[in-house]
Amino acid sequence: MRQIVLDTETTGLEPEEGHRIIEIGCLEMIERRQTGRSFHVYVNPERDVEDGALAVHGITNEFLTDKPRFSDLADDFLDFIRDAELIIHNAPFDVGFLNAELARLEQSTCVEDHATILDTLMLARELHPGQRVSLDALCKRYEVDNSGRDLHGALLDAELLAEVYLAMTGGQVDLALDLSSGEERDSAAGEVVSNLDLGKLVAREPDAGELNAHRQRLAAIRESSGKCLWLDLEEQ
Repeated sequence: MRQIVLDTETTGLEPEEGHRIIEIGCLEMIERRQTGRSFHVYVNPERDVEDGALAVHGITNEFLTDKPRFSDLADDFLDFIRDAELIIHNAPFDVGFLNAELARLEQSTCVEDHATILDTLMLARELHPGQRVSLDALCKRYEVDNSGRDLHGALLDAELLAEVYLAMTGGQVDLALDLSSGEERDSAAGEVVSNLDLGKLVAREPDAGELNAHRQRLAAIRESSGKCLWLDLEEQ
């Protein structure tokens, strides 16, 4: 399965108000492994960057002056994402801007004509209801190093999102047992949360409801990533 992790930076928040894309960052994964291929461009938006957006990503009008326009790179971008699944955090935002750019070119096409879309923000809300699911919060939860993210950047955020997505869809990460010391650790926080007497651990068979929930979780992993090792082994 070919997947593209994608992020954009923009002049502001609303394409309906004439805001434009100024950076696109994409990373390719095949069978959940990064291939090293990427698509990364800065784009001349033909308008000024708002102060609020500048504070988020730090990309100035002066820097963008000599960059290509979206019309110059649209075909290369569409070729790169074609027939892939796009992994995007808050997909309506990025896809909305991309489709607005395509509409300006008077092309009768949109991103959805070329690729399917998986929104990791919606996936994170399903997995962690009621908890913070920003990219920074997910990096903390899944122990992804985002210490270099002083400002947002499309390629940097795509790299972080790729790691978060793989951790989020790869199985259990919240609990780890240090059997040598008998300590239970929260792997996301890296802290000891209790002491265990391993001699008193009791094996308990799951009930029907738990088994059903487990099967649904495995099915969701396979649907989102195209592969689930546990199910693959069962079906052999």
